[in-house]
Amino acid sequence: MSRSTRYEIPDAGRRTFLARTAAVAATGAAAAAGLGAAPANAMPETDNRKFMQEATRLAIESVEKGWGGPFGAVVVKDGEIIGRGQNRVLLTGCPIYHAEITAIIDASAKLNPKAILGSEYGAGTILEMIPREPNSPDKLQERARMLKGCEIYVNGAPCPMCMSAIYWSRLDHVYFGASLNDTSEIGFDDAFQYQDFELPWVKRRITVTENFERDTGLKAYRAWAEKTDRHPY
Repeated sequence: MSRSTRYEIPDAGRRTFLARTAAVAATGAAAAAGLGAAPANAMPETDNRKFMQEATRLAIESVEKGWGGPFGAVVVKDGEIIGRGQNRVLLTGCPIYHAEITAIIDASAKLNPKAILGSEYGAGTILEMIPREPNSPDKLQERARMLKGCEIYVNGAPCPMCMSAIYWSRLDHVYFGASLNDTSEIGFDDAFQYQDFELPWVKRRITVTENFERDTGLKAYRAWAEKTDRHPY
């Protein structure tokens, strides 16, 4: 199967509609975010170093154009880049627009361009149900695939928010270049957040009030637990 058809959705009607929708969305998103493909004259690589080079290229572009910090990421499936991300905090004013987050969003859109709840997900789409891994502590037998089978390459160590997104995405492997200490040296101090998360709620740097109106909050939990056609993810 060629790369151009590898991730097509089986049903012909849905495939045509989603392909057209994805093409329009991808064009608009790329123009708005400045996410570009690798330069046409880029030399081919024979190993996965090329993915880190692309992540770094994206990071440098973000710096040079004033879009955000020096961070870039790519999501890879079967040796092919399916998601690109750059830090977009300065461009958007949104503090969560980190490279890993935007790369995960980009990859998810390509694998599952239009989310339609139900049972019609084809093999390989992000919400296809797959069994849990052997010896997993997960209480459920199956969950949505998400980005299982993919890897992510980041030019710097993921911050706690991005690392959590990587867990939720079920990415198989994380490759990163610069360390948390390297990142701290240029003024992006993520290391203390990892340390803070190990503390009890009452000792966190941000004030936390736990169990506030717990019974009210649990109403939503009960709604989920009682939903007969819920789709675990």
